[in-house]
Amino acid sequence: MTKKKVPFLNREISWLYFNERVLQEAADETVPLIERIKFLSIFSSNLEEFYRVRVATMMRLSNLNDKTKELLGFNPKKILNEIKNIVVRQERRFEQLFQATLINELAQNRIFILNDTQLNVARGEFVREHFRDKILSNLVPIMVDLDKPFPELKDRYLYFFVRLKKKATRKDEKYALIELPPNLPRFLVLPETNGLKFIILAEDIIKYCLDDIFYVFKYDEMDAFSIQLTRDAELDIDKNVSEKFIDELKTSLDKRKKGKPMRLLYDTAMPFDMLGVLVAKMKIEAESLIPGNRYHRFGDFIRFPNVGDKSLEYAPTIPLKVHGLHRTQSIIDKLAERDYLINLPYQSYDYIILFLREAAIDPKVTAINITLYRLAEDSRVINALINAAKNGKKVNCLVELKARFDEQANIFWTNRLEEEGVQVNYGLTDYKVHSKICLVTRIEKGRPVYYANLATGNFNEKTARLYCDHSIFTAKKEITHDLIKLFAALNKKTVASGFKHLIVSPLDTRNRFYQLIDREIKIAKSGKPAYLIFKVNSLADEGIVEKLYDASNAGVRVKLIVRGICCLVPGVKGYSENITVISIIDKFLEHARVFIFGNNGKEEIFLSSADLMSRNFEHRVEVGFPVLDPEVKQEIKDIIEFQLQDNVKARDITRMNNNKYHKNRISTKVRAQVQTYNYLKNKHH
Repeated sequence: MTKKKVPFLNREISWLYFNERVLQEAADETVPLIERIKFLSIFSSNLEEFYRVRVATMMRLSNLNDKTKELLGFNPKKILNEIKNIVVRQERRFEQLFQATLINELAQNRIFILNDTQLNVARGEFVREHFRDKILSNLVPIMVDLDKPFPELKDRYLYFFVRLKKKATRKDEKYALIELPPNLPRFLVLPETNGLKFIILAEDIIKYCLDDIFYVFKYDEMDAFSIQLTRDAELDIDKNVSEKFIDELKTSLDKRKKGKPMRLLYDTAMPFDMLGVLVAKMKIEAESLIPGNRYHRFGDFIRFPNVGDKSLEYAPTIPLKVHGLHRTQSIIDKLAERDYLINLPYQSYDYIILFLREAAIDPKVTAINITLYRLAEDSRVINALINAAKNGKKVNCLVELKARFDEQANIFWTNRLEEEGVQVNYGLTDYKVHSKICLVTRIEKGRPVYYANLATGNFNEKTARLYCDHSIFTAKKEITHDLIKLFAALNKKTVASGFKHLIVSPLDTRNRFYQLIDREIKIAKSGKPAYLIFKVNSLADEGIVEKLYDASNAGVRVKLIVRGICCLVPGVKGYSENITVISIIDKFLEHARVFIFGNNGKEEIFLSSADLMSRNFEHRVEVGFPVLDPEVKQEIKDIIEFQLQDNVKARDITRMNNNKYHKNRISTKVRAQVQTYNYLKNKHH
């Protein structure tokens, strides 16, 4: 009997709808102008990574045989075609927003982005002097011989494809490539005139000064158009984690730089015959050719200079205090009394640093165990761990070297930690360690007592200023005893199962989630109110989607807050009539994973490092943990309720995939992130 196919949106297509929500923020006139430019930057960076990883994977799948494709449940070539159609449409929207809307609004604020054709004599001289002093020596043009192989373009670098010719004749054309160094400052602020502010980009400076680069040739016509190549970034690593692992990883990172071309962005102003030369020489496939705008690598616009009024950016959010915790009093002593919740970025990340620093100098502390996935560039977390080792503590630090795009940084930190005497575990052979957990051992009255920090986000001070996460301090034995068992397994490079209170991947999470959802189904079938409220970044696991459909059909009310990928399709008759899904995109990145189970009036709340994706269940070490303190539980519930009520920044996820803003019966405007900040400010005053 053939299994009935349930509604399931392809994850790549769902991700593109998520990125469109980011584009919506750039279009939102209530968002400050410079922030709208930054949202364009985020959209662009997101899309770049999408091509490097997901499209690269889809291209590989498209080369499989037909029988294997049937097992996938979708046609990779069809999905690739759909991806291109959506991306081209989004790029057009992007271009329209930037060129027709945001540049005009900058002008209304007396800020002008000038290109190479818009410089008067005085500004032209300023630009040329800057070019000769700061840029020219960093540029190395590559002359292109059309009878020889085309030069290898580096992943995500900016290039100009240049044609040199004489106006009098079409013969004797030459082509060249100019590579823009990645460390070249992208923006130059020009001298102000009559209260008017002017900015020019590095590309336009170079185009203005092309004759300074190619002066050795006697050409009188020079055309230059920007291009950017995105390559396959998936790593091919030998899974044998040995002493040579770091060397193997470094080799794989070098390979990444030369991965297969996934996308060539080109300036649509480039003449068709020039584009033809480029495509023929680079052997670019049609689906990889994406018409772009004048400026590529738009991710750099995250640093777009605000030369205007402060109102053009979001006002800085001053991190709030946590009532009961003090910078000059022991956090460890406080944990003996109750649990404490840090709601990031609304409350200060300093509490996590202070906890680690206290553990580093406390004479009663004997050991610190911690898992690290992504770290800040100048990491105070690392400094605290090094100080602990210098003070004679046993510090066991698991650094996940396979954290995508952070591999190089994590290799650096691994070397630094080892040099300072910290015991470093490189991770497990077959699983990424994605949990965010720390356990401190302290000897009190001759016995070990344990203090823990468990979080939904990384031990990273930089992202803690931008990401909405929950971080809990606890000394409850239900949690710490499970953590002892978990760290014992990790330090032996193994995975464990059978925890009493923690929900741990890869062995327990799927079954535990199924059991918890089944419990709600049973309650609903007995005629009692049953509900599930989940907040995640992504929902893409087919098993969980089907289980949530079962819950909906049994009468369980399911409310989902999903920022990114959502493969579940709500509102489908016979499947998901009791399921609603919203997505919130706002000033901060919603990153917390929260799972609330009605449990017939005895509500249970879990926080987790895991999203509802197959990789989080089967290929990663993840930790879900119960919220046991009543006050902490209520605070999380209140914050989730603000998000469910949001009618400003929440979008409805529906079968239509049109990202309409969420409307509800609340007459006043509810913006969850503003509401949360004010709530915490008042509560912890």
